[in-house]
Amino acid sequence: MTTYSFDEPVSRRGTDSVKWDGMQAIWGREDLQPMWVADMDFKTPPFILDALREQLDQAVLGYTRPCSDWAPTLCGWLEKRHQWTVQPQQLTFVSGIVRGLAYALLCFTEPGDRVLVMSPVYHPFFLVTQRLQRQPVFSSLVLEGGRYRIDWDRFRRDVQGCKVLILCNPHNPGGRVWSKEELFEISQICHEAGVLVISDEIHADLTLPGYKHTPYATVSEQAATHSVTFMAPSKTFNIPGLASSFAVTLDEGLRTRFQTFMEAGEFSSGHMFAYRAAVAAYRHGEAWLEQLLVYLQGNIDFTEEFLRENVPGIRMIRPEASFLIFLDCRELQLSQPELVARFVEQAGLALNDGELFGPEGRGFMRLNIACPRSELKRALERLARC
Repeated sequence: MTTYSFDEPVSRRGTDSVKWDGMQAIWGREDLQPMWVADMDFKTPPFILDALREQLDQAVLGYTRPCSDWAPTLCGWLEKRHQWTVQPQQLTFVSGIVRGLAYALLCFTEPGDRVLVMSPVYHPFFLVTQRLQRQPVFSSLVLEGGRYRIDWDRFRRDVQGCKVLILCNPHNPGGRVWSKEELFEISQICHEAGVLVISDEIHADLTLPGYKHTPYATVSEQAATHSVTFMAPSKTFNIPGLASSFAVTLDEGLRTRFQTFMEAGEFSSGHMFAYRAAVAAYRHGEAWLEQLLVYLQGNIDFTEEFLRENVPGIRMIRPEASFLIFLDCRELQLSQPELVARFVEQAGLALNDGELFGPEGRGFMRLNIACPRSELKRALERLARC
């Protein structure tokens, strides 16, 4: 088996990287160490790059249909990785999950409709909702014992009158891997309330050792009939720039409606590299992914130990999935502007402001640890010094 190294630093400055070259637009400076945008500072796996080179070697970049092995390869991955049997016709190509969420809202809702999100949560959930003139409804999660949980009484109240729930499974930024029992309870409540569930499962394959991802649509018959699931190889294999995502819709009625909408606007067509990269990732990527998860787990352990020993005023919410850590900085007793300034001006770090994920994120910062450990150590030492 090939052994992969994740310790090699990769220079991304001057590549039009949002994470590295986009700091000037956000913070007005370029000398920060970027630990914000949720992509990885590891090289994209060689088997994906080889597949793209093979495509380039054909010397013509013409109009391209989905390669014949795209849908079967995705179905095979879902079966093997998540024990989820999906048929090729139940897949719809989408050029990015946030775009997919927007398409689903346009397809299944009208302006003014209420859309439930469980906050703090990935901010495009409510920003896209607002920009499309739908009304976001915030149902706060409860942080208890360093782990987010659902306040079921509040959730039942908040979901009433909503047209859609946008579910983050696993959760970002909290890192929760929702249990089968929790997802089943969501499905029953949403079924009774007549609510469609749009499940963002982009971090599913980044579920860390010791935890098990459950696709929402598998937990009950009701979940299968009232949900659209979005997934992608982008976060897992570090290819978000290729815009290669997909939707899984089990219910025939929902699928016909969604695919008709997507085809009407020609939204479900991808470029040749999007299809080929996904096939290469899901066909050859299992060993690379297993080694990546071990490395990420090591970075999480390193961060937890370092903070405990050197930065006692900051506690981390230990993620069960993904390479994102929500830092609880409330013991520092700083206002949110003061907290952000401390990270930027004194530590020289670019992290995501926790309040970006909703008012429940006040007092928090989000840290991306998907980088060589030497770079992570440098960032944490900067934080400790300030």
